[in-house]
Amino acid sequence: MLSTTLFSSLRKISICLLLMQCVVLSSAQASTHFYKKSDWKQMDVILKKIESPKIPENTFVITDFGAKSDGASDARPAIQKAIAAAVAAGGGKVIIPAGKWLSNGPVHLQSFINLHLAEGATLLFSAAAKDYLPAVFTRWEGTEIYGYSPLVYANNVTDVAITGTGTIDGNANSEFHAWHTQQADDIAALRKMGFDGVPLEKRQFAEGHFLRPSLIQIVNAKRVLLEGYTAINSPFWVNHLVYTDHAQMRKVKVNSMFPNNDGIDIDSGRWVVIEDNHFRTGDDSVVIKSGRDLDGRTIGRPSENVVVRNNILDGEDGVGLGSEMSGGIKNVFFTDNTYLKGSSVFRLKANLDRGGSVEHVRIRNTKIGEAKYLFWFDLSYVAGYLGGNFPSKYHDIVFENIVAEKVDTFFISHAPQVQPLENVLFKNIQVKSAKQFMDFTNLKNVTFTDLQINGQTLSAHFE
Repeated sequence: MLSTTLFSSLRKISICLLLMQCVVLSSAQASTHFYKKSDWKQMDVILKKIESPKIPENTFVITDFGAKSDGASDARPAIQKAIAAAVAAGGGKVIIPAGKWLSNGPVHLQSFINLHLAEGATLLFSAAAKDYLPAVFTRWEGTEIYGYSPLVYANNVTDVAITGTGTIDGNANSEFHAWHTQQADDIAALRKMGFDGVPLEKRQFAEGHFLRPSLIQIVNAKRVLLEGYTAINSPFWVNHLVYTDHAQMRKVKVNSMFPNNDGIDIDSGRWVVIEDNHFRTGDDSVVIKSGRDLDGRTIGRPSENVVVRNNILDGEDGVGLGSEMSGGIKNVFFTDNTYLKGSSVFRLKANLDRGGSVEHVRIRNTKIGEAKYLFWFDLSYVAGYLGGNFPSKYHDIVFENIVAEKVDTFFISHAPQVQPLENVLFKNIQVKSAKQFMDFTNLKNVTFTDLQINGQTLSAHFE
């Protein structure tokens, strides 16, 4: 049996290599049957199959509907009138020109609409929480609810876009920002509802409750484009795609450092590409999810066929899978991304309430600056655990061609005994400076080959 904490330094790994030949083997003896170089061809297939929105070329400028750019007059009525006119014409581009435009409440998009923020435009949302009622259907950290409207919101739509080089500003003075210190009771109540299968219509979290809305949320959608804009001061998750098929996000800048400010959350999404973006975030940069606990398992919709490439990741965590992954995650490809500095580069999360499976994940060609953890598999996640017995299976995962300048811990993994971390390959990984090597429990067929850590070349396999 391996101890709970192993290889606390490279000095200790040298000792273990001598004393544990039965579990630390050469790469030639490792079982990596689940990985083929041809797996990456599937990424090209995904990219070719992703469909783009089909939106008419009609244009509707919000000033033609009475909007004023003084930063004080409410432009929301004019924006919604422009959207309505575009819908009546069969769709088109709703243009927010240069200037500061205040919206006292959410902007709700419809099918065949491109909300276009021109260069120099800022869409500033009001600070008052009451402006984001009545409640709408959303998914909040993996559980369906009725709650405050996201600031830009669409539900049951096709062919939707948000484009342009302007700025979407959630407002640094928003009431929502303080709610992360007031939300504990609501979170606990919602978790219990989702765990117990309480009917959706009883999950009401509007006035008197403190669950913050996303800056942008698009739900039940097909063919979505997010391109070019800058997002700042989000109340919660920044860009949130729920039950969305055929989505593209590119050249978006996220600069939002409030609590829980994930850059992009792909939540039960299919046929998605995230490319050429810059995420500076108060939480994870890129996250893939698929629902939480019984609610997620009952809906049973995985996130699958996702490509994430050529992004700059500058969040607390870089890449997140889970912890809300009860519907499953599969066929996910990360390539040619850069992580600058933060807590963990790759963080994969679950606990025994979740269930679900994460499989066929391929990650390569990543450049990393500095992090506390390089690889962190947190599969016995204790936060909010309600006593379930639904092991999550993380398996068929490959990391290759990764270079890191400095990390505190190379690899940490804690999985439940009933479901180890299984069939994972780490190949051709260089860490120029590392303080600790490993801290783990319950590995099964996990292989490290061609590692270079602090100038030493190492390979190891755990059966």
